[in-house]
Amino acid sequence: MADTTYAEVPLGFWVRDALGLARNPYDRIGHFAQGFVSAILAREILLRTTPLRRGKMLTLLVTSVCLGFSALYELIEWGAAMALGEGSDAFLGAQGDPWDTQADMTCALLGALAAQALLARAHDAALAARGLSPPFP
Repeated sequence: MADTTYAEVPLGFWVRDALGLARNPYDRIGHFAQGFVSAILAREILLRTTPLRRGKMLTLLVTSVCLGFSALYELIEWGAAMALGEGSDAFLGAQGDPWDTQADMTCALLGALAAQALLARAHDAALAARGLSPPFP
């Protein structure tokens, strides 16, 4: 099986061509998904294990957890790039973008916000149906 880097994933080429983008956005899609998936996980953990209730503070903390996770991943990428030296370009998938780290974290932020906006009510209903939700205002 051939090694494929983020910049060479075929799905990313399809999205690039379909949207007329200058670069393969596969890593951006992955970072969006990272924020989206971790938001609901963080939300469930916070609702089940803390006295937090639905509202602005929960949204802020869930978003902060997702951004913290994204920042940790970017630090791991940076550490790997330092260890790999010249081989880091393929690993990072920056494709010459000097703002790759910031763009990746922005995608994670957008994913976290989208998950909360799109799934919060359904998540609350699922928790309530199982008798696991705290009293919401």
